[in-house]
Amino acid sequence: MKPIRDKHFEVWPTRLPRRMTPPNTTLWKNLAVNRERYGDHVAYVFFDRSITYQALFEHVEAVAGWLHHVAGVRKGDRVPISFQNSPQFVIAYYAILRCDAVVVPVNAMNKAAEIAHYIRDPQARVAIVAGDIAHEWFAANDTLPPDERLQHVLVSAYSDYFDDIQIAPAAWHAWLAAIPDTALPSYATIWRDAIEASTPAPTSAGVADDLAVLPYTSGTTGLPKGCMHTHRTLMHNVVSGAAWSNATHESVSLSVVPMFHITGMLYGLHAPIYLGSKAILMPRWDRELAGALISKHKVTSWTMIPTMIVDLLASPNVDRFDLTSINYIGGGGAAMPQPVAEKLFKQFGLRFVEGYGLTETAAPSHSNPPDAPKQQCLGVPYMSTEARVVNPDTFEECDIGEAGEIIVRGPQLFKGYWRNDAATLDAFISFEGESFFRTGDIGRIDEEGYFFLQDRLKRMINASGFKVWPAEVEALLYRHPAIQEACVIAARDAYRGETVKAVIVLRANAKATTAESVVAWAHENMAAYKAPRIIEFVEALPKNASGKLMWRALQEKEHAK
Repeated sequence: MKPIRDKHFEVWPTRLPRRMTPPNTTLWKNLAVNRERYGDHVAYVFFDRSITYQALFEHVEAVAGWLHHVAGVRKGDRVPISFQNSPQFVIAYYAILRCDAVVVPVNAMNKAAEIAHYIRDPQARVAIVAGDIAHEWFAANDTLPPDERLQHVLVSAYSDYFDDIQIAPAAWHAWLAAIPDTALPSYATIWRDAIEASTPAPTSAGVADDLAVLPYTSGTTGLPKGCMHTHRTLMHNVVSGAAWSNATHESVSLSVVPMFHITGMLYGLHAPIYLGSKAILMPRWDRELAGALISKHKVTSWTMIPTMIVDLLASPNVDRFDLTSINYIGGGGAAMPQPVAEKLFKQFGLRFVEGYGLTETAAPSHSNPPDAPKQQCLGVPYMSTEARVVNPDTFEECDIGEAGEIIVRGPQLFKGYWRNDAATLDAFISFEGESFFRTGDIGRIDEEGYFFLQDRLKRMINASGFKVWPAEVEALLYRHPAIQEACVIAARDAYRGETVKAVIVLRANAKATTAESVVAWAHENMAAYKAPRIIEFVEALPKNASGKLMWRALQEKEHAK
């Protein structure tokens, strides 16, 4: 029996419309408006420092002035930024938008070998980065041909925006205060110099359909691809997310999901500025700090990766934390374990709202209704969104309960992959006369219209909500002088859900190489969440008659364990 396509509206929140029309303005306009509305209202709290909307606006204007007049940034230019959650990330992001340019958010855990792609592919000439990783950016820049290199890099230490480092966990002190430990190259500028110069910002002529951000997502083959999002595609889910979570300008949110990730970007960065509300910034996860910040600042809304609440509830100090102020808690990236969801409801009266989405869908394409969530469930199609489950070979719609590929359409969909028409063409299909995006995920629909994840059509590892693409990790592993061949697969992990495993064939002259040395090398050359934690050495990798690596056979063997 085929699903009834509007069945999920029977559980739709009665207070919400089924479709959402976002403002016909740019994301930067949200800051300009709320600076006038709530200029003295605190926008962000970073350790012991509170930043009002007026101060945030002034710093954005100053950095935008530097970008335009000193670095030469113009409309449509792509500018990478790389920070953990911090005032600098917010200011840099909105300063780029202020110049009608395009933000390229880069994972702040990436190493030089990975960073070079985020300079070359978007054809960037200017970047804004954190002091603790600036040396990686300089090193990456040096590997590129002169005509592809960055011409300007703005560098800031996180300590530019707090006074007492003792508030932070001791393990964070070194990188929070870090500045480049070598002499800055001639093309680098210190953040404070740009702020203090107070160069006037340019006049903005941006419109809602301009390209706003180019977040990168990897795939089953090749290097990461840039997803082209406009102000309008992001604004839809920003406005819808605020309504879905019942947020107002009086809300207080905990911004701990990385802002370089699409979910953190929308609900840690853009949503508070759209609302004029307060957000408490956490640059990295630490359960004791999170519990203390929620208690101190009376956090009302928390969007997260489920492993965070699992960790928080496992703290020996959980009874000391005051979580009673929270009225909305939800997230995605990994399934919420049922026992934890039950504990969350019994102990704190909170129903965890799971959602589902991709970088291409600007975070949610599905979410559970806050008043009627199901556990281990993706939810129902989001505001203004249509979704189907189809046979991935024939594209015929599947019956209720039958597994197939999830396809979606809606105003939050990206506009294609940057400079990659072939990948864009492959990502969409025509279904019943409309263009739908292929998620690459296998799911099913129940009788009430809720969607459930079954498997992945695409090859991807989900480690604590971080998406790890095996092809990218394999490409980096091949740089190791001892590795002849490598296949990266997922291994089960009690805490992360999945973790990264590499099955490796060593070169004949490198048989003495140890698993520990490969793991250590990986941590030096790629982001920590991507680095393999398990190494298995084999004499040969399975291949088919045409010589193609049979990664699925290795994956199935691993799952069988």
